[in-house]
Amino acid sequence: QWLSDRKKRALQKKDVDIRRRIELIQDFEMPTVSTKIKVSRDGQYIMAVGTYKPRIRCFDTYQLSQKFERCLDSEVVTFEILSDDYSKIVFLQCGRFVEFHSQHGHYYKTRIPKFGRDFSYHYPSCDLYFVGASSEVYRLNLEQGRFLNSLQTDAAESNVCDINPVHYLFAMGTAEGKVECWDPRTRNRVGLLDCALSSVTADTEIDGLPSVSALKFDGALNMAVGTSTGQVLLYDLRSSNPLIVKDHHYGLPIKSIQFQHQLDLIISADSRIIKMWNKDTGKIFTSMEPEYDINDVCLYPNSGMLMTANEAPKMNIYYIPVLGPAPKWCSFLDNLTEELEENPESTVYDDYKFVTRQDLENLGLAHLIGSSLLRAYMHGFFMDIRLYHKAKMMANPFAYEEYRREKIRQKIEETRAQRVQLKKLPKVNKELALKLIEEEEEQQVTRKRKQRNLPSLLKDDRFKVMFENPDFQVDEQSEEFRLLNPLVSKISEKRKRKLKILEELEAREQEEEEEPEGKASDAESSESSDDEKGWVEEVRKQRKLLRQEEKVKRQERFKEDQQTLLKPQFFEIKEGEEFRSFKDSAKKQKLMKKTLGDRLKLEEKLGTLNVSDTTVGSKQATFKLKKSEQQRKQQEAEKQHRRERKTLRRSANHLKSKRGRGRLFH
Repeated sequence: QWLSDRKKRALQKKDVDIRRRIELIQDFEMPTVSTKIKVSRDGQYIMAVGTYKPRIRCFDTYQLSQKFERCLDSEVVTFEILSDDYSKIVFLQCGRFVEFHSQHGHYYKTRIPKFGRDFSYHYPSCDLYFVGASSEVYRLNLEQGRFLNSLQTDAAESNVCDINPVHYLFAMGTAEGKVECWDPRTRNRVGLLDCALSSVTADTEIDGLPSVSALKFDGALNMAVGTSTGQVLLYDLRSSNPLIVKDHHYGLPIKSIQFQHQLDLIISADSRIIKMWNKDTGKIFTSMEPEYDINDVCLYPNSGMLMTANEAPKMNIYYIPVLGPAPKWCSFLDNLTEELEENPESTVYDDYKFVTRQDLENLGLAHLIGSSLLRAYMHGFFMDIRLYHKAKMMANPFAYEEYRREKIRQKIEETRAQRVQLKKLPKVNKELALKLIEEEEEQQVTRKRKQRNLPSLLKDDRFKVMFENPDFQVDEQSEEFRLLNPLVSKISEKRKRKLKILEELEAREQEEEEEPEGKASDAESSESSDDEKGWVEEVRKQRKLLRQEEKVKRQERFKEDQQTLLKPQFFEIKEGEEFRSFKDSAKKQKLMKKTLGDRLKLEEKLGTLNVSDTTVGSKQATFKLKKSEQQRKQQEAEKQHRRERKTLRRSANHLKSKRGRGRLFH
């Protein structure tokens, strides 16, 4: 405030916050003041009303710009978006007018008997419920296009109303501090809450009778009520007592209440502050105090974005990553916030230094309090940085020597921290742990400034078991390990020597020397280069050794086979099958290895399969099962038996006919 305009412009160039500022939606503002702001159900359009002149502006989030602007005859008290997009909007205006807009613009205009303050839309019956400076609740049916019988309440005036999205209970907040609940099906009052009495607790101080200034349902059972004295009451509809009472401590009317379900938060706002607090405990999560007074707050669905309508041309947009992800139309905000967290930069004022009263006493400048050299700010003062440096040099002339000693001590501590810690070597896979430590030391020497510090396997909890459980011990004698690591023999010998030295030091329990470790000698570097040149030779040696080991194993197996005696094996034949030879089983195995197409061709040749086309266009396959020898013999025996019975029957019939003829002649 006390800086000149030129100084302010110079600071703005250096200010990191101004350079980071992002304009999400182009011209997201009103000419003078914005009063209400809402988001369509599909999330594509943001609508705001304001003055002056009275108007509505619709912003398309997919285009990040303004879609249209419409001027109105009078100021808007509140408005509601009836459709998923901007095609159906209802405005409640100051002059008792209710104006309907369609996609092309103004559609119809009507008037209610008394001045309205709020309204709600009942989707099942297409009714608009208007409350205002009257004891009646006016009902306008949009399907029939006429007013219905109004609801007669006990209140003199009503301020706000809302409809539960689950069971469609209609609730209205009165000027006497009560909430009346009505059933739209029977048009009867089903409940009455005295919020004014419940909002007064031992810690609150009020100047008058609290009236209800905000009302919002959450689910089927929860309801939040805001009062004109700055209290927010959370109710369960099954109880007349509030679950929790939260005071803003400003004594200003609550303008807006929103529910954030991911973190179970309630976002309540008056004209000065926005508070986010836990709905179960009442603990404050965070709070925001904009520069200008707040008229309305809108939470973008399923995200961490918050928009406010203010007593200023600019409408504010806040993004809080903890509340949720960024909307899909500005998903780049997530990447930006991650980059800002990785590279935090603090605001530095080059020309001024902030000091407290204790700092001034230590510097001997307490007598300057009240003069033009010190500017009071919060719990301290701003002073010129040149004066601060001069006073510090006079008060402590040996400050540079102390700073130099501290830097030297820090460097020594860093070198000590880079050493191998003897006590931290694990019991399992010691050589692997030593290898990882050596690689970390090499990376610290060759690492660039911009590269990140990668986590160590020794400190990672996911790989903790590998250095504790003996089952994870690396087997260096296995074939895979020797082929994949052909130079491991030479390197492992070095590490084994180093391990022996470390174990001896542990046994003796000697303290570490303070001198820093030296760099690797030229001999070691030459050895490593020789190892790289002899890589192929080492692989060949390993392969020869593996072949020799295989030959030895084969000879041992051959000797064991000669010593063992062969025993006869017995096979069991299934019932109904005859054993011919082992060739049949071999043929079956060959047949099973063939593809289905080859087997079908073979079956067609043998005559056991018949494939024919049908009239529909598909194919029909007919199978004939093969008969075993036993089944064939049985069928032949049955045929022979039938033949014998036929011959017997014929002979018997022949004899009967002969006997009949003899009796006739007799």
